[in-house]
Formats: sequence, C-alpha cells, structure tokens
Amino acid sequence: MTSTDEAATIVFLDRDTLSPETRLRAPAIPHRLDIFGRTDPGEVADRIRDAHIVVTNKVPLRREVLAQARRLRLVAVAATGTDVVDVAACAERGITVSNIRNYAVHTVPEHTFALIFALRRSITAYRDAVIRGAWQESGQFCFFDHPIRDLAGSTLGIVGDGVLGRAVAEIGRALGMRVLFAAYKGVEGMGPLYTPFDEVMRVSDVITLHCPLMPATRGLVGPREFALMERRPLLINTARGGLVDEAALVAALDAGQIGGAGFDVVTQEPPAADNPLMAAAARPNVILTPHVAWASQEAIQSLADQLVGNIEAFWAGRPRNCVAP
Repeated sequence: MTSTDEAATIVFLDRDTLSPETRLRAPAIPHRLDIFGRTDPGEVADRIRDAHIVVTNKVPLRREVLAQARRLRLVAVAATGTDVVDVAACAERGITVSNIRNYAVHTVPEHTFALIFALRRSITAYRDAVIRGAWQESGQFCFFDHPIRDLAGSTLGIVGDGVLGRAVAEIGRALGMRVLFAAYKGVEGMGPLYTPFDEVMRVSDVITLHCPLMPATRGLVGPREFALMERRPLLINTARGGLVDEAALVAALDAGQIGGAGFDVVTQEPPAADNPLMAAAARPNVILTPHVAWASQEAIQSLADQLVGNIEAFWAGRPRNCVAP
C-alpha cells in the first residue's frame, strides 16, 4: 500500500465531462494534481505514465496502456459504470479500481419520468404543433392531433432492480402504476418479486431499462423482444446505449410495435451522423437527450465529492467502492 507520507501524483484525464459549475476540491493528502479537459486515445499512455492515481470518466484504460503506467495504484472512475477500464488487467497488476455509487438516485429517476410524461402525453409533439400554428388553424379551444394517455392504471416494466430501478418503481407506484420487475432474460425461478422477462415485454405499457451493460445484456432488446410487445409500449433507456439494437428500434417504430422511445444514451457517444436514432429523433414520438439523465447540478456535485473521498480513503489505506474483475 502506498505510504501516506508520499505525495500522490494524480491525473484527471477528462475533467470536461463534469460541468464547469462543479466544485472539485483538492484531496486532503500530499499530492500533485494534473487536470486535462480531454484526453485523446494517443495521449493516454504518456499522461498516466508516472501517475499513482488516474481519474477517468469516459477515457478508456485498456491493458496495453495500463502496462505502461509504472507507478499506478488506483484508477478512480468518475462514474458508476466501469466498462471503460480493463478491470481484469488492473487486478493482475495490483491496481485498485473504484467507482461512484448511488449519487444519481434522484436525477436519473426524475429524467426517466420526464421522458415518460412527455411521451405518454405527447408534450413535445403538441409544443411543436403550437409553434407551427396548428392551434390557430384548429378554429377551436383545443385540438387532438396526438394521443394523450394517463399513467394511472398502466403497467410499468422495469429491467434492473438496483437503486435506480427501485427508485423508478417507487415513483411509478405513487402515480398508480402497476410495477413489474423483469427477471434476468432466460432465467427462471427468481422468485415472486420478479416477472419473466418475456412476460414483462408482452404486458407492459412502459418499459424502462436500468441495468448495466455487460456481455449478457448487450443487445438485450432487439427484434425478438419488439415482436413480443403486444401493448405498443414506450421504451425508455437512461442506462446504456448498447442495451438496445438501435436499427431494430427504428424498425419497431416504423412497424408500430412500440408507441414511442425516450433515450438518453446511444451505443456510440456522441452518435455518428448515420446512427439510426439521429434520423428518428425528429419524430413526434421520439425524444433523444444527450446522456444528461445523471447530470443534475446536485448529482454531479455529489459525484465529485465522492470521487475525492474515494481517493483520500485509498491513500489512507482504507479503499472503498472497489470494483472486482
């Protein structure tokens, strides 16, 4: 373990991924802190070569780069997801990986329901119609160009039963929704608190994803799952883009298999111009936001405070929020 008397060299590779209003306090340990707004792939090895601690949000740290970091002891991920880090390679080299936990318990569920409300009641579609002059053209006090549905009495299917999934369930129940937690895809016998995955796809009016991206969940929702969706649900994704086959999503919208989509994430971020969701984003039943569900001012400040706390705890010999390979 690193001595508490030794000064830590800390490198933050992508400070610009946190809002400029966020206060990043100096760690209460002897240290040198080098902050970079962004780091391109070709710059990573040189910047971390002599670091004891590397902070990254979205800059990948792969095996070949980690092998060149001669003094690295901690990778402090400024996020919950650690898929940008080769955790197994870190373990082999005795490098601890920490992450941020439970900071988004309010902001992500609130954003999830902002998308649900906007789509279920066609808020953006009506706003656009008013801007185009449709209200004046209607000749009466209101018009009915887009569907409006209540949430009370509808079924909310949740994929992912962590802190965010449970918070979304609590809001859904408060709104009078029937809440179903999906069992793991293809897994039977998870107990009475879970509904088989395919059944959740079949009976839900709203399906929302709150699970991590890993080999078992990549492409979790694709053509097969869209074909199961008998109630033309809304599909909400504030988790990870790779959970959904994006081409299949657009095909499902075209075929009327789903009633709409609210996505805060895509497979590649920022999305390429030819990403299927970019063309679909102008549809009245699609809302695409730029991965900001996590990004309330309160949540980002909580993340920054926890990040510095993780660094201090590690240097004091009490590592926390450690991620296993």
